[in-house]
Amino acid sequence: MRSIVSLLSGIALLAMVVLVSSCSSSDDEEATASLSDTAASARLETSNAHSRTSAWDYPRATRGAVKDDYHGVTVNDPYRWMEDPENADTKNWVKAQNALSEPYLKGLNLQDSINKRMTQLWNYASYSRPQKSGDYYFYRYNTGAQDQSIVYVTTDLEATPAKFIDPMDFSEDGTVALYQVEPSPDGSLVAYSLSDGGSDWQNWHVRDTKTGKDLDDFITYTKFTSISWTPNSRSFYYSRYPEKTAGKGDGSKAVSVYHHRIGQPQKNDTLVYSLPENPRHNPYAEVTEDGKHLIINVSEGYESNAIHVMKSSDPDSVVRLMDKWDGLYSFLGSHDGELFFTTTYQAPNWRVVAVSMNKPEPENWREVIAAKEEALDDVELTGGQIFANYLRDAKSFVEVYAPDGERLKSLELPGIGSVDGFAGGDDANETFFTFESFTEPPTIFRYNIAIGEAKIFRSTNVEVDFSQFSTTQEFYESKDGTQVPMFIIAPKGMKRDGSNPTLLYGYGGFDISLTPSYKTPYIVWLEMGGIVAIPNLRGGGEYGKKWHKAGTKTDKQNVFDDFIAAAEYLIDNQYTSKQHLGISGRSNGGLLIGAAVTQRPDLFGAALPAVGVLDMLRYHTPSANARAWSSDYGLSEDPEQFKALYAYSPLHNIKEGTCYPPTLVTTADRDDRVVPWHSFKFTAELQHVQGCDNPVLSRIETRAGHGAGKPKWMTIEDYAYQWAFLAEFLNKG
Repeated sequence: MRSIVSLLSGIALLAMVVLVSSCSSSDDEEATASLSDTAASARLETSNAHSRTSAWDYPRATRGAVKDDYHGVTVNDPYRWMEDPENADTKNWVKAQNALSEPYLKGLNLQDSINKRMTQLWNYASYSRPQKSGDYYFYRYNTGAQDQSIVYVTTDLEATPAKFIDPMDFSEDGTVALYQVEPSPDGSLVAYSLSDGGSDWQNWHVRDTKTGKDLDDFITYTKFTSISWTPNSRSFYYSRYPEKTAGKGDGSKAVSVYHHRIGQPQKNDTLVYSLPENPRHNPYAEVTEDGKHLIINVSEGYESNAIHVMKSSDPDSVVRLMDKWDGLYSFLGSHDGELFFTTTYQAPNWRVVAVSMNKPEPENWREVIAAKEEALDDVELTGGQIFANYLRDAKSFVEVYAPDGERLKSLELPGIGSVDGFAGGDDANETFFTFESFTEPPTIFRYNIAIGEAKIFRSTNVEVDFSQFSTTQEFYESKDGTQVPMFIIAPKGMKRDGSNPTLLYGYGGFDISLTPSYKTPYIVWLEMGGIVAIPNLRGGGEYGKKWHKAGTKTDKQNVFDDFIAAAEYLIDNQYTSKQHLGISGRSNGGLLIGAAVTQRPDLFGAALPAVGVLDMLRYHTPSANARAWSSDYGLSEDPEQFKALYAYSPLHNIKEGTCYPPTLVTTADRDDRVVPWHSFKFTAELQHVQGCDNPVLSRIETRAGHGAGKPKWMTIEDYAYQWAFLAEFLNKG
């Protein structure tokens, strides 16, 4: 009962493909009267160049003498000292970078108007899909003006709900974020996790639904784990790291599965499952709805995993059901005594199989849904039906099947876009799903399973005339002849004369698909007269595992070739020109931007690498989580993989005297997923060698992490700076 993309829940997806976190908003009276005036004042074509001196006095970064030997190749690492965040020199350098960049960014002509407009457009009421447990529905709601969404509870979705968890109770500035909310099967208790300052580390609490008060239960030393309740709602399973120091977990080690009983201190939790013989294998457990079995997902990377099964009543009854590491497997749920899984085993585009524990051998598996030409992006087993969400050229279509494999229907969707949802138990009589596109905010549908009917539950109202924008999908040829699709969102009536400021956003990794989704920052850019272009690069999951693998390890260069070809296509077809083309990407996408800038510095007018993986020779050193990315990247420890990594590693391909485009590197001091020293080293080296007057600036957020859970005010500020930076340089010439 989970997305295929997130099946390896024990390892942080580098992804955060989503431009922003799911904080939402509503109408602001002060804003609505001046919407058109503010939009007009922020248009790119009316901006004036910000006055600045011709030289940049960058903070001094001491160049050390550290050298490493990689298979006979000597590699300098002059900024190794930046890897220590507590180093006084590192802290002083960070302060000096912000002291240089923030006044400049605040002084950009369009920064204030972009900030105001983005604040206005984010001020819309939004809901999450309801989750039903027992008689209770739980969902998040944001009036629009709130930095974090509030969890509400009700037994009647048409009645006024009760406020249940307000994240703002945990911090005045909204930097303590509510991550996961896991109601017990009967809804009487809710386990929820909090993250402080953007950290991936989470602490869990348990709240009584009737009283609204927290119990004494407290779980720590966790990240990337979910909670799986037992059917009686009195205990749950979770995975945690070993303790490193008092109050801190050791993320360099593997997790183990524990059983927590309500009312007991964590120290009394029972160790249920661990794999000490292989310290890189991380087990995560899920209880079947009938409580008979514990399904243990054993993960290491994103290429394959294992599934072990244990009888809940017998810890010694482990069956290594899928243990050949020959594909990806994800547990969907149980029905009529069978266990249902999705898998890429013998099916690069995914299929669904059912397994009986009486005959668990692969030759006895029953194929329920065979692989199609299109990639199976997400599957849910809910209410005795299987909801299969496929991608056709990165756009959703949904087929509904019976557990015996009979195709029941194709779900009618309101248009071309992305679908998400369909969660629920095997006995559910309803489920919820969301539909959205680049120019359609999310609409939540309530689906009656018995009669197969979907009705709008909540729609999103934003004060924007979306009819002024158009979305097209075009295919272009990459360097090796591969056809790659790209979404192009633009103002209607736009002239293709090469003068349009254009934002090219990419990701290309970890089997993540970039499908049409609504993003407030995109709308602001479009209102400013810009174009948004989003190519579906190899390394993603848009066309299944073959497409993903074609952009990994020694083939990772394909991703950068696809992105560069997208830029050339936009230029050749007069959508934009080099001086008007800006590029943006986050996390693995930050790597993409770093590689594009260092490989083709002549091709772009400005660049925004955010929270990027930029030192490809040492990315795996901070934690076990980072090392798991080797399924996509490979490791410098391997001679052949080192050659590929060294050939494109952004940090190691910066060349003295080259004129690099204006570049704004963004990161956060508390990012413990892609540690900020990647951005520190990259910035320092780029500033050291820059061969022209184009600025290389770095903005380092404090009290923030990789991006998820960031309060709305901080997200808006971040994007206002980035868009103003792009506007400053893409409007010239």
